[in-house]
Amino acid sequence: MCGALDVGLLNERLGDRKILAARAVGVKTLKELLEAPMESVTTEAEQLGIKPGMPGYEALLKLV
Repeated sequence: MCGALDVGLLNERLGDRKILAARAVGVKTLKELLEAPMESVTTEAEQLGIKPGMPGYEALLKLV
């Protein structure tokens, strides 16, 4: 997702929904998103092995 995503809100106020999300900032294209490091991730994403700093393409690979 883009920088407008509030991962803290997803974790703290909507945690019961188990939302899987990661945030990258400063990207404008899908190519940039795939190469960008994830700035923050939800607790649910971390449980799948998606970590802050991980490139977007690696995060996607954790979903398959």
